[in-house]
Amino acid sequence: MWTKEQRARQAAFERRRRYPTDLTDEEWAAVQPLLPPPAGCGRPPSADMREMLNAIRYLARAGCGWRMLPVHFGPWQTVYWWFRRFTRRLLFQTIHDIALMLDRERQGREASPTGGVLDSQTVKAPHAPDGGGYDAAKRTKGRKRHVAVDTDGRLLMVNLTTADIQDAAGAERIIAAVRKRWPWLKHLFADGAYDRGKLMSKAAYRDFVIEIVRKLADQKGFHILPRRWVVERTFGWMMRWRRLVRDYERRCDVSEAMIRVSLGALLLRRIAHP
Repeated sequence: MWTKEQRARQAAFERRRRYPTDLTDEEWAAVQPLLPPPAGCGRPPSADMREMLNAIRYLARAGCGWRMLPVHFGPWQTVYWWFRRFTRRLLFQTIHDIALMLDRERQGREASPTGGVLDSQTVKAPHAPDGGGYDAAKRTKGRKRHVAVDTDGRLLMVNLTTADIQDAAGAERIIAAVRKRWPWLKHLFADGAYDRGKLMSKAAYRDFVIEIVRKLADQKGFHILPRRWVVERTFGWMMRWRRLVRDYERRCDVSEAMIRVSLGALLLRRIAHP
């Protein structure tokens, strides 16, 4: 007959080796201090915070629906409730940004970047209000992800809009807000779609330098261009998480939280297991 100690060891073993997306002990040690403290009044929460984060990461990687979460994570309503609470408290953004700075310092760089790359990605959004907008260049109806990454591809900021918004217009919000989070950022690389007078004027007013990396004069077919390939690799990292292949969320803040969960998990794994 099994004792309580044996059952506890078996449960810990199954939890460690259940899914590849589960938090390892090293990752959990880094994340646990960032979790919101329990309320000072009322009944303490009975949910296991580590299991809630494991469930959210599993959903982002597997691309399943909330109701299709494996039962051993607990009721899906509980997982969803904690996900929305973590989103409101910007927990996923905090975890991602701290992991980003630690990863930069691990590679011998300054925690706050000084250079970055701008680009956008259009994805289908079947549950967006009115289906989102239509991107004529990509012939896709959905949402557009305007992103700024550092020169190694780590996500600095994301702005979600309907797909009919031009790249330069979507980058204006990034230019206006990114300095508050990354105060030393000054130089940005971008493609020809960002060579617009209004964007350049706003960038110059905020002391940004936007360098346009254009295609080669005799370019035919695909060529790797300096700096621009970095952000394409970031999009490739995002596409490995099946929840991000399409934008399944109705709200933009929930969609951004899913992006932070996915890329934050990659950074956590990188710094916890170099």
